[in-house]
Amino acid sequence: MTNRSLAILIMSPLVLNLVPLAAQQAVTPGATVPAVSGRKSPSAGGNSFDSPGDIKYQKTRDLLDRRIDLFMADWHESMPRYTHGSLVVRDILTRGDNFAPLQRGAILQRANFLAYATLAAHASTTPSRLTGQQEVFYILSGNGVVTAGGVTAEIHRDIAVFIPAELEFVMRSTSGEPVTMYIINEPTPPNFHPKDKMAVTNERERKPGSPYDSSPYTLPGAAGHWAHITRGLFGKSDGLATLSGVITVTLDPMTMGEPHTHPPGHEEIWAAIEGTSLAFLGTQLRLQRPGMAFMLRPDSNMTHSNINVGDTPVKFLWF
Repeated sequence: MTNRSLAILIMSPLVLNLVPLAAQQAVTPGATVPAVSGRKSPSAGGNSFDSPGDIKYQKTRDLLDRRIDLFMADWHESMPRYTHGSLVVRDILTRGDNFAPLQRGAILQRANFLAYATLAAHASTTPSRLTGQQEVFYILSGNGVVTAGGVTAEIHRDIAVFIPAELEFVMRSTSGEPVTMYIINEPTPPNFHPKDKMAVTNERERKPGSPYDSSPYTLPGAAGHWAHITRGLFGKSDGLATLSGVITVTLDPMTMGEPHTHPPGHEEIWAAIEGTSLAFLGTQLRLQRPGMAFMLRPDSNMTHSNINVGDTPVKFLWF
């Protein structure tokens, strides 16, 4: 099997030119927001800095570095729960505090949860309808079908399915092996009008993204941040409510993403599927193995990146 890994990134569409206001909106009452530096805000494509020499570093050690493990979690360490009748779900990241999580992985404020789920061989979910929430399923293994709104689509590895709120759906395994997947669950705000059809994307058919701007530091074929090869799955036009987009990001062997920060109001999630990379968070490194996900603390100070030190590509799903 190809040694790869997948990560998910979440970003929220907030007004970022008013940092104090964004910080107030993004932080749970009682949490302490670290001081914001004067760094340039990063873009989803292109690079955050004109060159590596433009990166500004903090004058003193980040006192919250020691809590970095609260921002990374692994589904293998999670207790199972059930949803949609027969999906066995193990949470990775859940709702909590972007800056001061009370427990490991409890850091989301714009999304409800990121989880790993299993549908047993030849099993089927019960007819389900999401109310006040929507879900994205990214299939990791197995074969099956999903039916919603009178439309049926096959699911297998690299297929992503978006189920809007209030649309009844059923998922069924059609082989002798379980269907495994990541689930991203997002809330729908008041007065939100969901789509009336599910969306299905085959990542293998998506062309890599292009850089927003040219830079000698962006590798050929990458969309930005030096080495990120991106493929879009879903965006606002597909019906996403609080998420701005869901994409995959690949790092070729012996490459790394540009270390960069995010301001308050951004939630960026990376969930590893296959392969192992080095997650660079603040001043520390962590091995990110399959089933692990992290979110950078969005304080405009903590840098993040992933480093592929292996000889095969690693892949991430970003929302």
